[in-house]
Amino acid sequence: MNRRRLRDIPWAVLMLVPSAGLLAVWTIYPLVRAVDYGHKQCNRTLTECRDVGWGQFSRVFQSDQFQDALLVSVKFAVFTVPTGLVLGLALAMLADKHIRGIGVFRVIFSSTVATSVAVASLVWFVLLQPQIGVLADQLSGVFPSLKEPGWLNGNDTALPAVAISSVWAGLGFSFIVVTAALQSVPRELHESALVDGAGSFRRFWHVTLPMISPTLLFLMVVLTTRALQTYGEIALLTGGGPQTTKATTNIPYLIYGENSLIRNDIGLKSAAATLLFLLSGVFAAVQFRGFGKRVHYGS
Repeated sequence: MNRRRLRDIPWAVLMLVPSAGLLAVWTIYPLVRAVDYGHKQCNRTLTECRDVGWGQFSRVFQSDQFQDALLVSVKFAVFTVPTGLVLGLALAMLADKHIRGIGVFRVIFSSTVATSVAVASLVWFVLLQPQIGVLADQLSGVFPSLKEPGWLNGNDTALPAVAISSVWAGLGFSFIVVTAALQSVPRELHESALVDGAGSFRRFWHVTLPMISPTLLFLMVVLTTRALQTYGEIALLTGGGPQTTKATTNIPYLIYGENSLIRNDIGLKSAAATLLFLLSGVFAAVQFRGFGKRVHYGS
């Protein structure tokens, strides 16, 4: 290492200090505290705590409530991740054209990135509301369940309805990420494939898809992690219900939800939050392991 690089090290460390400080305060410290409280039983004021051992993590994981919430979280990820990925790719492909006025559609497709979870949930609550909802009025003849009992109130439709809201809210992000990846694909590759007689589908399958596969893998991991951590949509649209079946009570709602059975137990909540962190890492590792070999990193 030459002297110039050695002189740059203090500046590099100085530049990293703000980000490292925020990471330590808002991520590492809360995680350490969650792990610490995860093997304790405390009163509501946290003035008295006793250590009950690391076995509390195992008991929480094996409990019926956590297993049911984990199943809901996995179902929600299955509903949202492939749909969000495919729609984001489809919209990006449609907008990846050099024609007049295409910028307007790019703005429309990416507009939901500026929409908060609260606003998106309110929009879909109004659309799906059985009495005054626009979709309920217009499509009740095709889907009677929109009126009775209402998609947000049905045991079988509540989770897909929340998934629709979540996919719509996250579609702008998916579109922007895939659009950036498409713009990095060399046009010379498409021109060469076109000269060789490749049609639109073959150019997409053999040129575009391999070149943007690292981005798609990144987006899949991000969308999966977000799906596992979804709370706002469920709290605002269904409150973890319908209450008789708790069909939308996922792990975050089990931890934070107003109707959660462990809401006032800091030990159980911390253990569940730590398990959610570990499960997110496991899902990400499985995705990298399963799809990493199919990703093309060449230029």
